[in-house]
Order: sequence, then C-alpha cells, then structure tokens
Amino acid sequence: MGSPVEDRSEIVFFDVETSVPTRTGQGFAILEFGAILVCPKTLTELNNYSTLVRPANLSVISPLSERCNGITANAVSTAPTFADIAHLVYDLLHGRIWAGHNIIRFDCVRIRDAFAEINQPPPEPKGTIDSLVLLTQKFGRRAGDMKMATLATYFGLGRQTHRSLDDVRMNLEVLKYCATVLFLESSLPDIFTANSWVSPNATTRSRSNGKSPSQGGLLNINKGSVLQSPAVESKDKIHPIISFAMSSPTRDAQNTADPNIVQSDPFNLSALEEEINREPIKSDVSMVEKPMQESSDLASSSSMFQPCSSSILVLEPDGVCVPSIDASLVPSFHGSQRIELLHEGFPFHLHCTDLKVRFGINTRFSDNAGRPRLSFVVDSSPILCNVLDACDRVAQKLTVDSGSISDWRPAVIRKEGFFNYPTVRLHIPTAVVADVAIYATEIYQKESSGAVQRLLFSRFDAEELGSLFMPGTFVDAFFSLDPYDYQQNAGIKLVAKKLIIHCK
Repeated sequence: MGSPVEDRSEIVFFDVETSVPTRTGQGFAILEFGAILVCPKTLTELNNYSTLVRPANLSVISPLSERCNGITANAVSTAPTFADIAHLVYDLLHGRIWAGHNIIRFDCVRIRDAFAEINQPPPEPKGTIDSLVLLTQKFGRRAGDMKMATLATYFGLGRQTHRSLDDVRMNLEVLKYCATVLFLESSLPDIFTANSWVSPNATTRSRSNGKSPSQGGLLNINKGSVLQSPAVESKDKIHPIISFAMSSPTRDAQNTADPNIVQSDPFNLSALEEEINREPIKSDVSMVEKPMQESSDLASSSSMFQPCSSSILVLEPDGVCVPSIDASLVPSFHGSQRIELLHEGFPFHLHCTDLKVRFGINTRFSDNAGRPRLSFVVDSSPILCNVLDACDRVAQKLTVDSGSISDWRPAVIRKEGFFNYPTVRLHIPTAVVADVAIYATEIYQKESSGAVQRLLFSRFDAEELGSLFMPGTFVDAFFSLDPYDYQQNAGIKLVAKKLIIHCK
C-alpha cells in the first residue's frame, strides 16, 4: 500500500496497542498496529492496514493488559512478529505526515523502540500532528480530560474500543467535529463564544470592594485559549480541520485584514513541536517548599507560571494500578535533570474527592519576595496512602540511584500517636503576572445545590484564603506529584492545580 517517495502528501493516522508493564523496568510490547491513509484536502480514507503483533514473550500480556485493550495471548499467538511486518510499517509511515492522539509521547516512541529492537532504522515523518496537544490548545478542555474516550462521548461517537483501526478512525472523526465547532464559533463570535466552556458563573472575591482586575488583580483568565479564526478564506479551499491545525490567534488576526497574505504550510507544525519539546524542561520553582531563602538562580524563574503538560493523565486513586507506577529522569532547568512520576508510562495527576481539611492554610514559609508559601493539610484515605507510598518508593529509589544523599520526606504524614490518621499536605503555588501575585491554583466553590462557580481574587491575601479552608471543610482536589531534592531534603510535593470547596 506504499506510494512513491516523491508523492507522499497523505496524512497517516496510526495507533498502536501495547502490553501494560506490571513491574519496574519492563517495557511495552506492541500487540497491534493500525493505520489509515487520509487525503489532506478531503479527509477521505484512501487505504488502511491493521494487524495483531506477536511479542517475543507472550507472558508480557498480563490480565491488566487484557483489560485495557481486550487483546489476549491466545489472540496473538499466531500473529506475525514486528520483524515480519516492519517493512510494511516502514513503507506506510516513512516520509509522510504522522497523526494520532498522544502519538508524540507514546505511539512514536513505541514505533522507534520496536525498530531498534530488530536493529533496523525507524521511519521518519515529514511532519507530526498530535491531536491531544492540538485539541487541548485549540479546543480547550471543554471535553474534560481530553482522552479519546472522553472526546468520543462528548460528541456522541460511541465507545472507544481500544483497537488500533477503530481508534484511528474515531480520532479522525473527533478532529472533524472539533474543527467544525470551532469553524462555526468563528463565524459568529459574538454569539458562539469560544471561551464559553470555562466554568460558568465565575465570581470575584475581594475585601477591597469594587476593585476590578485592571486595578491590580487576576488578569484575563484563559485569554490565550480563545481561538480566533480568519474570516477570509485563501484562494485554495482548505478543509476546516487543516486550517484548525495551522491556526494561530495572532497570525490569523493579521491575515484577516489582508487576504493576499501568503498562508503558511498547513502541515508545518514545527512551532508546536518545539513548544512540546520545551515544556518538560521548564522548572516550577515556586512548587518547592524551602524554609530558607531561595538561591538567585532559582528565584529568577519563580515568576514564571508553568502550564500543565497536555499529555498528563488525571486519575482517581482507585483507578491507579500501583505496580504500574514508575519514575524516570527527564531534562530540567539549566540542563539538570528532575524525576517524573509515571503511570503505565505516562505522567499523571491525581483527582481526589471529599478530602477533609485537618489543618487550614499554613503561611509559615516564605518565598524570596516575602510572600507566604501556602499549604493546607487534609485527611488521606487508605487508597490514596497506598498510591502515594508507591510513588515514594519508586521516586526515592531513583533519587538514591542518582547519587543523592538527601533525607527523604514521605508524602503521607503519619504522626506518632496518630498513625491510623494519616494526612497529606497540599500546596497552593503562586505566580506573578505583570508584577501582580496571583494564585496559580484554580479555586472553585460548590454550593449545596451542586452549582459550581469559580472564585476570582483581586489580590493576594493569605488571610482571606484561609477563611475558605477551615478545618472540617471538604474539598475536591486535582493535584500533581512533583518530586524535589533541595538542600539535603527530598520528597514528593503535592501541588494543587484545581480545588473545589464544598459549601455547608
């Protein structure tokens, strides 16, 4: 199904299904490969290919793996090995535009690893479109966690089967729907507001009555997520999904004024790829608690607000497979390395509901600007304790293996005499926007009726914030797990990304 090298303008959507590692050091084995060739101008399917793949060791297909995609050891026992199909995969992928959901962090890596295992050069793409990154940036998180299953449910496309060919076709349909919605929103921006998916009924809290954001408060939340599409079409009609992939708010606004401006290559996503590659090496120094002054190098970056990675899973504790928790070293600030926690090979955050506040806002520690570092303590369930203990084990082992001699501080706090009442500390980081300190955590309030509204603060006020997190209050929390190693102290810091406070 290959085509001449000089005529490889098609987009190849592909997906791999793999085994799920169940112990540290165990890799992923490809169990199925599926792909469709798509015309970039009409998005019609030109051809397709799929096959089950027999791994070298059938025992890697664990019950957990079977639950994920339904592929059993018996199903692949007579399938070809990857070495048997490598020439077909190479011919299908090499020199074409690659597309898929989360392919940069997962599928592309699995393909390259598979070719390395058979000592063959891997295929190289002409360009790459990762729909997880693209949709998160352009469509926003109106569909929740942006997983393919969630997006399919949002658009009423049915259930994800976690089989390669089905998944790539669903991926294409999701992109079409998203592009169409954005196209319609751009046609009547005053009616269809692109940021209408942001939590409704946002209210402003401040002790300084009537102080507007322009007077020194939280400025223009999610402004950058609003997509502005060009009102003037170029001479060559481009399918909405392609203009969707290439859109940029600043460039589009300029192009609207002058229809003669030459449009950029719709498949040139180098800027997006560069941003993806840069994102993991950013440092969020404000997320490392220290009872002493920061170094000048670290303090210089404390004003940068770091967005979450678009490929991060959000899991509830009972949805975490403890044996699948692992840790790896990734590039960090100034060429150093940091530890990243993984679940089944992916970075992840935790989502916990009905956490009871044990101790309210703590302001004991300060940053280099004299602002208090905010945190509060909540009771921890046995399931959450198990997950965090597992994270501690893998992160501490990697820390020691990396040569650190720092004292390890467990994420779960178990006080003498209160061992059966474990707690964890959640940190509320701050960011600086236009020299104004704001809470980097999104904070919402849930009324007894179930209505949820976002709380906006016009100024940094630890005392006011403390009034919201009184002992006995219940909160839902979305938080990251950030390993740190600083001045002989190491551990995992739980950094709140989003908090929902329950009203009595």
